[in-house]
Amino acid sequence: MDYYEYYLSLHKSSKCRLLHFIGQWVTILFTIFIFYNSLWIFIPVIPFVIYPFAWSGHYFFERNEPAAFHHPIKAKISDWRMFFDILRGKIKI
Repeated sequence: MDYYEYYLSLHKSSKCRLLHFIGQWVTILFTIFIFYNSLWIFIPVIPFVIYPFAWSGHYFFERNEPAAFHHPIKAKISDWRMFFDILRGKIKI
């Protein structure tokens, strides 16, 4: 099983996937806001914007531990991959 398949197995609830999806949009909007307003000091915060959304999904709906606790880089890559798979309709929310 590749890591992305494992990652998806932690996101069976559509509510959890929805929170991840919303968190990614908030991350995108936050990034645009930072660059538009030249708030360069906030750039290091960008990768962490999604976590309140994602982790609440794991806590309230999945009742499991987020993948980012053990493999943060792979989890971040997989989260973006899931986001794009949702946009393309490959994964339903």
